Amino acid sequence: MRKQIGSGSPWEDIVGYSRAVKVGNIIEVAGTTAMDGDTLVGEGDVYAQTVFIFQKIEQALQDLGSSLNDVVRTRMFVTNINDWELIGRAHGEFFAAIKPVATMVEVKALINSDLLIEIEVTAIIP
Repeated sequence: MRKQIGSGSPWEDIVGYSRAVKVGNIIEVAGTTAMDGDTLVGEGDVYAQTVFIFQKIEQALQDLGSSLNDVVRTRMFVTNINDWELIGRAHGEFFAAIKPVATMVEVKALINSDLLIEIEVTAIIP
């Protein structure tokens, strides 16, 4: 059985994607940024952006009957790898006890030059 949720962004219909999709006991959360509607949260502050993103991801998981405790993988795409400690601190605040596998990769750019990080996760509900 497939269940999906959206964020309400007009881009979801244009591009053809969902915020998160649950198939069976697996949930995939799409690349998530610090945009709250048309507002960027934490402009110029990668730590604040990271915290906000994990809060958005947590809500998407809850909407699909899951939680951060079920996350088995995080993927972080950052525009400046030198920010890894700030990003890592935020990641640790959410996942210190859970310890999913994690990937952090520097990318040339994200869709908006003010976005410093984009995160996606995979969760498996036991």
